[in-house]
Amino acid sequence: MSNKSDNLLKRFTDKLFGGIEMTWLKVILFAVAAAIVSALLLIIPVFKGTSFARIGETTEAWVLFAVIIMANCKKPLESALKTFVFFLISQPLIYLFQVPFSWQGWGLFQYYRYWFVLTLLAFPAAFIGWYITKKNWLSVLIFAPVFCLLAYMAYGAFPKQIITMLFCIIQIILYICAFFQKMSQKIVGIIIPVIAVLVLVFFPDSSAASMMAVTSLSDDPELNEDFTVIVDDASIAEAELTDPENDFVRIQTYKYGTTYMTITDGTVEYRYTITVTNDGGVGTFSVEPSE
Repeated sequence: MSNKSDNLLKRFTDKLFGGIEMTWLKVILFAVAAAIVSALLLIIPVFKGTSFARIGETTEAWVLFAVIIMANCKKPLESALKTFVFFLISQPLIYLFQVPFSWQGWGLFQYYRYWFVLTLLAFPAAFIGWYITKKNWLSVLIFAPVFCLLAYMAYGAFPKQIITMLFCIIQIILYICAFFQKMSQKIVGIIIPVIAVLVLVFFPDSSAASMMAVTSLSDDPELNEDFTVIVDDASIAEAELTDPENDFVRIQTYKYGTTYMTITDGTVEYRYTITVTNDGGVGTFSVEPSE
């Protein structure tokens, strides 16, 4: 039974990472399909805050997409060009598909800057990344930072987003099975993400406290045009009402801690508690009406 399972896994990884003719048409169709699925998961309310919505927000799924493209190219330059074009098409389309459904409209593209930088980095990364197909110690070296990234995401997803955690772990296992041939390489491949998680446990990343997101105020304050927003401790967070009519506020956090936000509208005051915490190695924050 074990040998049959091993052979089945090998056939699967051989097909996925090297058995696909990665033509330009397939790259383009792959990019469009990935964008459509990502946008739908972001638009449909039931997926909000789940592991599925992360495909349009974080990078773990896009790591897999990039590895599939790189592993199915014949030359490093081909790998770089096709991976770059994949991201160049897919990422703007995700935002474009969301525009009609978002209160921010075209303003959504302000968040594309991060992905544009990643798109530019995809070219040199995929050029170097193609050498994973050599399936030697160079493959282990190339995958080392990828495993650290996936370990970081898996650790941060636990326990609220188990599917994301499992997805990251399965990726690591697949890459070890597909690209590491010697037992010594496989052992090193397992050790790398384990060490990365141990580092996160004993040395939490304080930079994770730096976040920027738009959230809605749960108590639906009634605001006119003449209002002010003041955060007591600006070293912890800053706030700006981006859509007063719908009670949307943009929060920029800088460090862990608790501070207070006061919205004054004439003689009426609304006070909120902003809490920035470390949740399993990942920064998170909440904005709640103060008692």
